[in-house]
Amino acid sequence: MSLTSSRNVINAERQDLSKAAKSNLTQLAAWVNDRTVPFLVTSFGMIVMLLWAGSYKMTAPGAEGIVPLVCNSPLIWWHFKLFGPYIGSDIIGLTEISAATLIIVGYFKPKVGILGGLITSLMFFITSTMVITTPGTIISVPGIHGMRYMSFLGLFLFKDVISLGVSLYLISYFGRKAIISENND
Repeated sequence: MSLTSSRNVINAERQDLSKAAKSNLTQLAAWVNDRTVPFLVTSFGMIVMLLWAGSYKMTAPGAEGIVPLVCNSPLIWWHFKLFGPYIGSDIIGLTEISAATLIIVGYFKPKVGILGGLITSLMFFITSTMVITTPGTIISVPGIHGMRYMSFLGLFLFKDVISLGVSLYLISYFGRKAIISENND
């Protein structure tokens, strides 16, 4: 497929969605799509979460709170051994703040947004594995034999599986914008 035809396909796909919507439900879906509502909500939510969590990790309580998570991770257990919990947590916090900044810049320069999405994808993949490796994330409930549930800690970590999906979505969104930009040059 040539560059011109790929550009036409991307533009036609968006136009056809609005024109093809007939029922109220599909017209609503087209309206949401045309205004990039999913992108705006997920990107803004990701930016706020990263800035807030990154800043918190640069405090003593924030650093102390992630010690059991990092120390039990088979992927980054070495991080605190190398840097210590406070500097190590500062590095993690700065990484989150940097990723948020890259996502913001991605609004204007999509390739930079792709980089922010790649960083958060790696970050959230690592933290998603902590659901399995951190003691106390899966618990037995007294009186219910054989049933295991996620504890509050497990549920807290499981949100990173959703954040991983958001990160991959942001890579896709910024990637599509970058492709369109490259084809228009």
